Amino acid sequence: MTAPRKRRRSGDTETRDLLIEATGDIMLDEGYAAATTRRVAAKAGVNAALVYYYFPTLDDLFIAVLRRGAEANLERQRKALTSETPMRALWEVATEPRGAGLLMEFMALANHRKEIRAELAEYAQRYRESQLAALSVILRGRGINLDALPPTLMSLMITSLGATLANESTLGISLGHPELVDLAEDFVQIFEGQPWSRDLGLGGSDKG
Repeated sequence: MTAPRKRRRSGDTETRDLLIEATGDIMLDEGYAAATTRRVAAKAGVNAALVYYYFPTLDDLFIAVLRRGAEANLERQRKALTSETPMRALWEVATEPRGAGLLMEFMALANHRKEIRAELAEYAQRYRESQLAALSVILRGRGINLDALPPTLMSLMITSLGATLANESTLGISLGHPELVDLAEDFVQIFEGQPWSRDLGLGGSDKG
């Protein structure tokens, strides 16, 4: 006789979510190395044995955190790309502190765990492909020559500049950040159909 299947209680999902959220918070505040079973359980306010009940290994827990963050970030990007000001919204997604901070921790973790590296690479590929498809439509709609300004270049610029700002801020580095933000704002204005506001003095001086 087949044993009856155990029904998952509603509290199970709540506890699992608490553990995922607690792990993400610890990674942001103290780094991934601090996210031990005991530390996560204490942060979530549960017994340490429950961590192994939901996540047999720490890698399973880290992957759950990564997947939760990846789906949230993909959804933010989807909303950004369909907004009335997609370039501005994309820049805001790229510089969002929590997402950028967790990404930095997972990149460090991926150096030591191939499972995390594979999961992170898969997410990055999905994110980039979605962004490139939308950027092609956006740039073409702005009348921009895609051969002169490829969507791949725009994608890398947005992602790398946003990550640099977020990562350096985490380290307490701010030199040059206001100037970079101002320059990014000017580029956003151009792509949103507003005039370039920065005077670079490229017209030469009037020696009258």
